[in-house]
Amino acid sequence: MNALDVFMLLGGLALLLAGANALVRGASHLAKALGISPLVVGLTIVAFGTSSPELAIATSAAMSGNGALAIGNVVGSNIANVLLILGLAAVIAPLIVTKRLIRLDVPFMIVLSLLMYAMASDGSIARWEGITLFVIAIVYTTFLIRHSRRQPQQEEVPVEKTGPIRTWRDVLLILAGLAMLILGSKLLVTGAMNIAHALNVDELIIGLTVIAIGTSAPEIATTVTAAIKGQREMAIGGVIGSNIFNILLVLGVASSIAPNPIPVPASALAFDIPVMIVVAVACVPIFFTGFKIMRWEGVLFLCYYIAYTLYLVLLTQHHEKLPMFSHVLSWYAIPLTAITLSVLCVHAWRKYRAHGHPKH
Repeated sequence: MNALDVFMLLGGLALLLAGANALVRGASHLAKALGISPLVVGLTIVAFGTSSPELAIATSAAMSGNGALAIGNVVGSNIANVLLILGLAAVIAPLIVTKRLIRLDVPFMIVLSLLMYAMASDGSIARWEGITLFVIAIVYTTFLIRHSRRQPQQEEVPVEKTGPIRTWRDVLLILAGLAMLILGSKLLVTGAMNIAHALNVDELIIGLTVIAIGTSAPEIATTVTAAIKGQREMAIGGVIGSNIFNILLVLGVASSIAPNPIPVPASALAFDIPVMIVVAVACVPIFFTGFKIMRWEGVLFLCYYIAYTLYLVLLTQHHEKLPMFSHVLSWYAIPLTAITLSVLCVHAWRKYRAHGHPKH
């Protein structure tokens, strides 16, 4: 590892952040003209914009034959989006969960996570499977926009009021953002791969940790900012939408254009993808209890993300404490959390049946 590799990694990350910010700003202004609700803006415009670094990284990695990096980026980002980003945002301010998230978007995220596992179960993601995911992405986005425009709007899309929308400026922002994303992804992938080889670290681990957190930085920025500004509906919509787009668009495009089927490491099938599925399923009881993500639930998410990252570090180092750490997680922490959430979910369901659901 040398200074140039570190500079490429950091420079690529900076370009990704700047590019995602430009893309989100330009797209958000255009979205306002369409009269789309804050939740749907989060599920579509913000989700696509903040998933664009993952898309750039995954396609670059897939085209260069680093399939494990692409898989690790998608799976690691989805885990980080829920545990790290929603955890941070909920600690800042409890997040409001709408009925449609529970009824439609979260179940859809779970189904897609299971679909990804099914597609990867043979050890690779084929081109036809990627095309299938991409087509579903188009159908899903079209449905969201049409459904939103048919519904009466309760509030305006929360974007900065800068006077009349100047289409040319927004288009330039989007194009500049895409250019920075493409260049930044190439720098980040090259730097990360060189560092991984120099340190003898597996590509999958790099994708699950360093690159996943790095490409999730736009989600962190937009979600935390939305929570601070009181746009909590958009905050949670952006995270769930980002997870959906990571599977449909990021993995779909990457596997569609890759010269060969993207190989899925056995370790990802055995551990990381199942963790992604469990995290998606865990959203149901947490979101349903009071239709909010409370601060203590945010802390719980953060603790599990720290535990997951620590597990990966211990695994990479073949640390002697790894068996004990795994035992504590498997037999104590996870079952206790599952029991607690089940009790809270039953209590919330009884309250829901007795008093009716909240009006949001």
